[in-house]
Amino acid sequence: MAAMRAASTHGRQVERVLWIVLLLNMLVAAAKFFYGLASGSASMQADGIHSVFDSLGNVIGLIGISLAARPADAGHPYGHSKFETYGSLAIGVLLLVAAFEVGSSAVGKLVSQSYTAQVTPVSFVVMAGTLAVNLGVTLYERRAGKRLHSEILAADAAHTLSDAFVSIGVIVGLGFVAAGFPVADPIMALLVTVAILFSAVSVFRTGLRTLSDHARIPAEEVTVVAESVPGIAEVHCVRTRGTEAEVYCDLHALVDPSMTVMEAHRRGDEVEDAVRRAFPQVKEVLVHIEPVGADETARDKTV
Repeated sequence: MAAMRAASTHGRQVERVLWIVLLLNMLVAAAKFFYGLASGSASMQADGIHSVFDSLGNVIGLIGISLAARPADAGHPYGHSKFETYGSLAIGVLLLVAAFEVGSSAVGKLVSQSYTAQVTPVSFVVMAGTLAVNLGVTLYERRAGKRLHSEILAADAAHTLSDAFVSIGVIVGLGFVAAGFPVADPIMALLVTVAILFSAVSVFRTGLRTLSDHARIPAEEVTVVAESVPGIAEVHCVRTRGTEAEVYCDLHALVDPSMTVMEAHRRGDEVEDAVRRAFPQVKEVLVHIEPVGADETARDKTV
């Protein structure tokens, strides 16, 4: 029950952050895209499209975290936490689509040599304002992602930071256009495309680490905590997996062969409690008790 309540609380907290970020991203996207459309700036329109996909990513995040918060059932005994990972991968797919849209538009302008951007002081005001919002959203979301151990928030924060760097590139491009180099506008749009692709790679890398059961906590750190429990002679075969917010751990603990079953069981419970206290993101610890000196030569002791 405690694990179910924790998952529900985690989901509500992540949802709250995503709703706030969604509203801010929609305002930023509208400002950049519609002013870029009015002024004929390809790079501003591209940056606006990037922000639109930020907003769509937030919607996917809300759906993903809603599914991830569902309690464990017969079909999903480990819970539904990986739906958050699936949501982050869906955001990565949206980024690839956005990169194609932005890149193809920029290439089209370069091929046709149609440079229509009109730069005014308002252009810089709009971009500077949206840049400030992007940086604020990135800081807020990154801190929330670390606090809540949320893959979706961490991925979205990285995406929003790339949006901020893109905005800086657009501002530079507008400066070149104002100086008499209109070709700089679609060129900067191509740089926007590259930034979006880098964001997609980062999102896919994070999601695939979870789906491939990449170790979440260094085995050495878990070993130190487990071996600090009185009566535990040695710990090995430490493994961790899961999402950043919900980690599952299993390990082998060696005890005195003369220890009673009841006492060995109590020591195992103490190891579980110690690991959970040291690593709050760990939801379940499976301890395999073994007597010191047992012959395990046929077993895999890879840590």
